[in-house]
Amino acid sequence: MLSDIAISRAATLQPIGQIAQRGGIPSEAVEPYGHFKAKIDLSRLPASTAQGRLILVTAISPTPAGEGKSTTSVGLADALNRTGRKTMLALREPSLGPCFGTKGGATGGGYAQVVPMEDINLHFTGDFHAITSAHNLLAAMIDNHVHWGNALDIDVRRIVWRRVLDMNDRALRDIAQSLGGPANGYPRESGFDITVASEVMAILCLASDLHDLEARLGRIVVAYTRDRRPVTARDLKADGAMAVLLAQAIKPNLVQTLEGTPALIHGGPFANIAHGCNSVIATRTALGLADYVVTEAGFGAISARKSSSTSSAARPP
Repeated sequence: MLSDIAISRAATLQPIGQIAQRGGIPSEAVEPYGHFKAKIDLSRLPASTAQGRLILVTAISPTPAGEGKSTTSVGLADALNRTGRKTMLALREPSLGPCFGTKGGATGGGYAQVVPMEDINLHFTGDFHAITSAHNLLAAMIDNHVHWGNALDIDVRRIVWRRVLDMNDRALRDIAQSLGGPANGYPRESGFDITVASEVMAILCLASDLHDLEARLGRIVVAYTRDRRPVTARDLKADGAMAVLLAQAIKPNLVQTLEGTPALIHGGPFANIAHGCNSVIATRTALGLADYVVTEAGFGAISARKSSSTSSAARPP
């Protein structure tokens, strides 16, 4: 049998406009990113009173051949469409770091794939780059605020907002930053997380629109003062700038399966820190367009259930 990438490269993809038409998306709501990818402008979608049925694929341990939740979800959506049921996929975007690691890509496998596979697994439409920029802008504004007088009285020992990078780079997990003298700020220990573990990623996937996104960003706790009061992104006046950086990223991405099933691929928070599935916006959009929507979740379902009964209230460090 051909490899996943060979199957993907041999496929004849349909223009994204045809996929949008099949999904009931008007052309004025489609913002093409090349021939086979697009973002959906939700403000240009007609209001829909319809509500499709949501099918959740969950709790599948992948086989050595890679047959897990994504492959099952894609195959199920294609099968439903073949039986005449109007069906859409709503899946999360892959993380760039694991794509180059042992895990590999996250677009399904065999003849149950979303395509263009290479684009989706790599830079796609730039959503994760925007999330990285918004997250690190906030980190820079914290250090800049402290450098220029620290009007909020931030305790530099209690800054809890680390930086992010969408790459598996163990050398950056824990670092000493701001070395080199007064011009570079106050030296302290910090580090980098992977972009998909960012709270910004989780917020983007839970927000209902751009205004809700900005409000949620403003409530991020980034540090504590010397008397243990929380400092938020809104206190630093970072929420508006972060929302501007995410204005395009909040729009769902439209692609297709090998059989031409419309697929909304959007967001992708790691399940060890968040809900671990695609965005609320993408799922709701698909439910308004199709009779059946196939999605996936459940990476941390068991551990989350166990920890919920033992977790204590969050306290400042």
